[in-house]
Amino acid sequence: MRIKKIAIENYRLLKQFSIDLEEIMSLVIGKNNTGKTSLLTVINSFLNGSEKSRFSFDDFNIDFKKELKTLIEEDLPLESDYKPIGIKLKLFIEYDESDDLTNISRVMMDLDPDNKTIILGYEYHLTYDALERIKTKHSEFQTKEANKKAENQNYKIRDVYDFLKIYQSDFFKSNRKSIEYDKTDDKENDDVYIDLDSEKISTKEIINFKFISAKRSVTNKENDKTLSTQTSEIYNQTEKTDEQNEQIEMFKDELISTDYTLSTIYESLFENVVEKVRRFGGIRNDDSTISIESSLQHRELLSGNTTVMYKHNDTTLPEYNNGLGYMNLISMIFEIEIKIQEFKKSKLERPSDINLFFIEEPEAHTHPQMQYVFIKNIKSILNQGIVREDGDNRKLQTVITTHSSHILAESNFDDVKYLKKESENDVIAKNLIDLKIQYQEDPKQYQFLKQYLTLNRAEIFFADKAILIEGDTERILFPTLMKKIDFEEKRRYEGLSEDDPKLPLCSQNISIIEVGAFSHIFEKFIEFIGIKSLIITDLDVVGNDTKKCRVAVGTNYSNDALRLFFNSATLDELKSFSIDNKKIRKNGEVWQSDINGSLCVVYQTEENGVTARSFEDAFIQINREFINEKKEGFRGLKNRSLFDDNDNDSYKLAEECVNKKTHFALDILFHTDENYTNWQIPQYIKEGLLWLKQ
Repeated sequence: MRIKKIAIENYRLLKQFSIDLEEIMSLVIGKNNTGKTSLLTVINSFLNGSEKSRFSFDDFNIDFKKELKTLIEEDLPLESDYKPIGIKLKLFIEYDESDDLTNISRVMMDLDPDNKTIILGYEYHLTYDALERIKTKHSEFQTKEANKKAENQNYKIRDVYDFLKIYQSDFFKSNRKSIEYDKTDDKENDDVYIDLDSEKISTKEIINFKFISAKRSVTNKENDKTLSTQTSEIYNQTEKTDEQNEQIEMFKDELISTDYTLSTIYESLFENVVEKVRRFGGIRNDDSTISIESSLQHRELLSGNTTVMYKHNDTTLPEYNNGLGYMNLISMIFEIEIKIQEFKKSKLERPSDINLFFIEEPEAHTHPQMQYVFIKNIKSILNQGIVREDGDNRKLQTVITTHSSHILAESNFDDVKYLKKESENDVIAKNLIDLKIQYQEDPKQYQFLKQYLTLNRAEIFFADKAILIEGDTERILFPTLMKKIDFEEKRRYEGLSEDDPKLPLCSQNISIIEVGAFSHIFEKFIEFIGIKSLIITDLDVVGNDTKKCRVAVGTNYSNDALRLFFNSATLDELKSFSIDNKKIRKNGEVWQSDINGSLCVVYQTEENGVTARSFEDAFIQINREFINEKKEGFRGLKNRSLFDDNDNDSYKLAEECVNKKTHFALDILFHTDENYTNWQIPQYIKEGLLWLKQ
C-alpha cells in the first residue's frame, strides 16, 4: 500500500498542484521558492496540525485570495451554484491483494475488485453557510471602518484582506473525506464522498506522517547538546517500543554503577546507530569517531544521561568540538533513527498502513563527498522499512527535497520530481522519467541525456538560466566573457549617469553546460525544464564536396543543431538572420522565431564584412592586433610568422596557426589586462550574452 499521488489546491504557490510519488523514495528538486517546503508544511498541517492553528490567511494562494475577495464583496451566489472553496489536500492511495485492508475498508467507496485506489481528502474550506456569515461580518467591519474614518480623517481604512487576516479562522473549517475514484477516467468525483468527520472515522491507522525539517537545531556552540539529547530520545523511543530489551534491562540494573560501566552498555545499545554514522561518512579511519558515554553525574536518572563524545588520538572530546558538517550528518542519522522508532509505535499499537517520511534538504552544512555518501546509503536504510520484533513490518515511503546537484547526481533519474514555476503564482511538478516518452523515437538520445546530466551537469536543474556550449574552449573562456560583458555594461551605464537595471551576468544563477555537437539532443530537455537558455554554436560551413571551407565560398553547413532549431534554413538564410530571428520558441513540434522566445541560438555573424566559421576564426578576425603584439607568448600557436602577412585571413590563421584550441583559450586569458579592455568579444557571443542578461 502506498501513496501514488498528492494533489494540493490553493496553498501558497501550490495553486493546482499534483506530484507523483515513488514506492520507496522520491527526490524532489527545484530552485528556491518553488514550493518544496510548502509541500511538507501543507501535509503536516492537515495530518498533524491542530484545527486552531492549521492555516493563516498568508497560506492562501494569491489567486485564491482574489477569488475570496470577489465572493465577499459581490452579491451572494445561489447555493446550488456554490461549491466550498479553500485549501485542499488529496492523497491517492494504491493497494493490492497482498495488503491488509482492515483499516482502509472503512473508507472504501468502491467494491469493484479492479479498482485499487482510494482518495483521502483534507479540506480547510468556506461552506455556503460560512460565506453568508462572513459577508455579514464584513459589512459590519466596513461600517466600523467608515465610522473611524469619519471621526479621524487621517485614519487609513482597512480593506477586505485586513479583515480576513483577523477573522478568516472564524469561518474556515477543516473537513476530512473519502472521495470516489473513477478508474475509467482516472479522476476523482468530489461530489460523492464519505464524510469521515461525521462518521468519526480516523485515518491515523491508515497514514502516519513524520518529517525532518531543514531547520535543524545542531550547532557547534560550546553549550550545544543536540546530539546528546537525540541519543536520549533514541533510548526513550527504544524503551517505549520495548525493543532491545536485554540492553535496556542491563541499563536499569547498572544505573547506579560507574559511568565506565554505563558507557560500555551504551556502546552496545547504540551500535547500530554508530554503524549507520560510519556508513554515511561520519566516521573515517583517519578522522574523529563518535562514542556515546555516560554522564550520570550531570543528568537525572533514566533521562538525558548520555553525552556524545568524539574519539581522537586516544582522547575524547565533546560533540561541539567537531565540524558543523559532521554534526549535522550525525544529527540527521540520529533523527532518522528516532522517526523510524516512532513509526513502529508501541507493542500495543500497530504501525500505520502507510508511513510517509519527509526529509528536507539533507545537504545542509555538508560538503559534496558527504552528500554523495548520504544519498548512496539512505536508500538501503529506507528499503528496510519499519521492522518490528513482533514481525509486524511495514514499508517506509520517503520524500527527500534538495538543492544539491551532488545528491541528484548520485540518485536514480527515475525517482526525481522537478518543481517548476509556471507563473509567479503557480508551480507544477514534472517526473523526469516522463522525458523518456518524449525521446521514444530515439531511446539512445534519452540514455545519453540521462547519463550526461546525472554524471556531469545536474546543476542545471537548479539554475535560472543556462548556456549550452560546444567544448573546452568555450568552457575555459565563458566566465571571463561574462565578466567582460559586466564590465562593459557597467562602464556604459556610468556614462549615462544611471544604474544598470539588470543583474550582472556573473551574479545571476546561470549554468554553463558543455554539450559538444549534441545541443540538438538537448532540445526536448530544454523545453522540459523551461528555463531561459542560450545555445552558442558554430556555423560549420561546408562546400559542395561537404568539406569545411570559408563561409564566403561555402554552399551548405553541417551543424545538426542549426538545422533543427531553424527548420533546415539555407546557409544564405542563416547568414541573413538578425539576433531577433535567433530568438525562438517551440510551436507544436516546430521551433519558430519569436522575439519573446525563451531560447536563443547564436552562431558566427558578419563582422568587418566577413563571416567567420568558428570561434577561433571570429576571435582572430577582430583581435588580430592583440594577438600580433603577444603572439610569441601564445603557447597555443604555431606558424606564428603567418600573422605577419596581412593577406592571410582569419580563416587561414585559425586553421594553420592554432595548435591546440584549449591552449589558445588559455593564452587569451593569460594576456588579458585587469580591466578586460585589450580584446573584443565576437559579435555573435556578445549578442547572445546580452540577451541572456535581460
